Amino acid sequence: MIGDLSYLRELNMFSMMLRVVLAMVVGGIVGFEREKKGRPAGFRTYMLVAVGATLTVILSQYLDYMLNNRWVLASDTIGIKTDLSRFGAQVINGVGFLGAGTIIVTGKQEVKGLTTAAGLWASACMGIAIGAGFYECMVMGTLLIVISMKLLPFIENIVMRRARNMSIYVGMDSMENLGSVVSYLKNAGIRLFDVEIDKSENEHLKQVNALLSIRLPNQIQHTQVLAKLATMDGIIAIEEV
Repeated sequence: MIGDLSYLRELNMFSMMLRVVLAMVVGGIVGFEREKKGRPAGFRTYMLVAVGATLTVILSQYLDYMLNNRWVLASDTIGIKTDLSRFGAQVINGVGFLGAGTIIVTGKQEVKGLTTAAGLWASACMGIAIGAGFYECMVMGTLLIVISMKLLPFIENIVMRRARNMSIYVGMDSMENLGSVVSYLKNAGIRLFDVEIDKSENEHLKQVNALLSIRLPNQIQHTQVLAKLATMDGIIAIEEV
């Protein structure tokens, strides 16, 4: 297979066009899953990241070829030296800043955007592999990334539903309601590890928010705890985070 792809690994017009198109396609495939979920970085963002990374590596290969062939006399006279690895490294650094912008911490102390940021980083890595002509890596990388984003969330949800530890965000009318919540947890045999309290007040609403870290007994499910707390007086909002 390596021999069959030797022409496509060369720096020719067809090879360069193929790499850019492949980067656009695989970046779009990965970004489409994020787009459907309404994430900050979606179809076009992933596509642009992959294409940009591919173009960067193609540029590094082009400069290396020119400096060692057509521009060899000028480069020897001036003393120009190139390091191909530096181009790819700068792509990863740039995507790091882009990915950091998609990560947020909500008022419920919940971190969101990590998967989107990781996907952008992986998309850039795929673009680098495509730009270098490493097509086998592109196929395997695209397959694994799509599986990670499409299939693994179902497995993750099953594991999380069976986990003994859970964190619950509770919005209440007053601090007195927190005592009722803690009493229920204690009577049900649920261990309370940590409580973070945030009092939010404005002219329209007075609310006490609490983030509870608990551990459930084997016979109690996550949904049972959430359903019970939702029926208690003074509870405005409840969510597992």
